Amino acid sequence: MIRAVALYLLLALPAAAQEVIVAGLSQNRVSITADFDGSEILIYGAVKREAPPPEGGPIEVIITVEGPSTPVAVRRKGRVAGIWVNTASVRIDSAPSFYAVASTGPLRHILSDTENLRHGITIDRVIRAIGISAEADRSGEFVEALMRVRTGEGRYRVLEGKVELTEDTLFRTDIVLPSNLTEGEYKVRLFLLRAKQVIASQERVIGVRKEGLERFLFNLAQERPLIYGLLSLVLAAVAGWGASTAFRLMRA
Repeated sequence: MIRAVALYLLLALPAAAQEVIVAGLSQNRVSITADFDGSEILIYGAVKREAPPPEGGPIEVIITVEGPSTPVAVRRKGRVAGIWVNTASVRIDSAPSFYAVASTGPLRHILSDTENLRHGITIDRVIRAIGISAEADRSGEFVEALMRVRTGEGRYRVLEGKVELTEDTLFRTDIVLPSNLTEGEYKVRLFLLRAKQVIASQERVIGVRKEGLERFLFNLAQERPLIYGLLSLVLAAVAGWGASTAFRLMRA
């Protein structure tokens, strides 16, 4: 009986895993230098099959790029006696510093709510805000405000229809990383879907690191804050003296 079950599983395995992702990145490392103004990452790949495509609708592709996550405090302002002040605040446990989701079509048409909940694909599913309902009324508005602000800053992006799929096999998309990147590892996830169900996935990593002068100043501020502060004062004094001297020479 056990041998029969094992034989059945071996025979069924290729059919369940007949479509897999073979993907690559144009670069897996981004260096932040003094003149860094953003970067563009090409994410490309193919669907590898051991058999003809199964029935069940066309194949779809979703690609996400997620930056390092940190806690975030979100505040609500209100007018009190004619003055705008903070009237309520919540602390969101974890929110990615950058998040982009690109797809071959509208997410609501190619991704089910169940699969979205299971894999955490859309932006609202990757933000962790446990227990904020006890911190303020209408707590959902704080998460919406965070998403709205970071979308306006270009740090959260929904790129529906921006994944190019050729003959249900080859795919590619370009993700633009902004200039205000947070240092750390950026997780790239790729999903294959059919009939709104995830049938295969893969994960890659892009390393983002400060280099050169940016790295030196960052390390100095973190490891030697006193020296960093004194150096800043000296530079400010020298800049002020230089500007004053220049104005005197111009008047003369």
